[in-house]
Amino acid sequence: MATPSILHVDMDAFFAAVEVRDDPSLAGKPVVVGGGGDRGVVAAASYEARIHGVRSAMPSFQARRLCPGAVFVTARHARYRQVSDAVHRLLLGVTPLVERLGLDEAFLDVAGARRLLGDAPTIATGLRRRLHDELGLWCSVGVAPRKLTAKLASEAAKPEAGPTGVAPGAGVVVVGLDDELAFLHRHPVEALAGVGPATLPRLRRLGVRTVGDLATLPRATLEAALGQAAGRRLYALARAQDDRPVVPAGRPKSVSHEETFAGDRHGVEALVPEAVRQADAVAARLRRAGVAGRTVHLKVRFGDFRTITRSCTVTEPLDRGHELARVVRRLLATVDVSAGVRLLGVGVSSLTDSGSAQLRLEDQGPGWAEVTTAVDAARRRFGESAVLPATVVARGRAPERPRP
Repeated sequence: MATPSILHVDMDAFFAAVEVRDDPSLAGKPVVVGGGGDRGVVAAASYEARIHGVRSAMPSFQARRLCPGAVFVTARHARYRQVSDAVHRLLLGVTPLVERLGLDEAFLDVAGARRLLGDAPTIATGLRRRLHDELGLWCSVGVAPRKLTAKLASEAAKPEAGPTGVAPGAGVVVVGLDDELAFLHRHPVEALAGVGPATLPRLRRLGVRTVGDLATLPRATLEAALGQAAGRRLYALARAQDDRPVVPAGRPKSVSHEETFAGDRHGVEALVPEAVRQADAVAARLRRAGVAGRTVHLKVRFGDFRTITRSCTVTEPLDRGHELARVVRRLLATVDVSAGVRLLGVGVSSLTDSGSAQLRLEDQGPGWAEVTTAVDAARRRFGESAVLPATVVARGRAPERPRP
């Protein structure tokens, strides 16, 4: 590979940036996305909040202590998915070889676009400008010969939040083939995927601090310390041996939704509206993806963090909220929730194309098929909370609504 053609696009503080874009009065403020209660968790933080040490996955009470002036905003995942889809469409306008990673990042292989759009650095710079001009959001882009170094390059391109303020990043960082190893080796070893809390102490005992240190060790030493598979993998990564192609997204393997409550919920009746709401949300995502699923999962985490799961496999694939909710309610009835539930989650797996499902009796003539189509159309036009399950409305569950 003579010239780099792999891009890693990573949106800057995506959730927080969407909130600021939708509400310009938040610009320049330390915005924290997530539950503001004592049991909430930070989902994302603007760079102004990161100056004070606020980070994602941090308990909200700790974030509030670090940054008393933080503006807490409830996460709007439906909105983030909507904006993420717009970003993805723009990326697909550059190349069909887009591998989506979550809502806020993606790999692109632009080798086939260079004749029309210029070399990879030119494409990266133009893409970054288009995302800002058309969607009002900034991203950081890494350009490199392979995925491993492209992702590290996008990290190097990001803004930095420190005690003195926010320093703008380069926006685009290019790693050429000749300087790829030098760039890779100066990173701390934990920058490599797979070097986590269990692996890092073992590497430390071998004197490894950087990827360069790792590259000096024989493969046999790494395999003895970490196991054959992990040792072989890290030996290769330390030498920039990463030939994974950019794979456009295929059908998802599962779809799920879960939520941590501000206070423990006691009793099945208190949990039913939440279960129905989550089932409806999962069903809507299944339909958007053009899939249906046969295995329904229920996840329950109690106040003491004990977690249990229940699952059920049905005969015909499901993609409608009322059908999924019916199964979820049966699963919930098998769980003793009197101790208090901290988190509830609903998921569906064993997915298949929606069009391959057997035609049901209720689909003959007007029925749930027409109702579901109408609901989806209303939500696309007026927002996710335009139509809600009756159980949710009856219990007064405040829906997630987009701000003007």
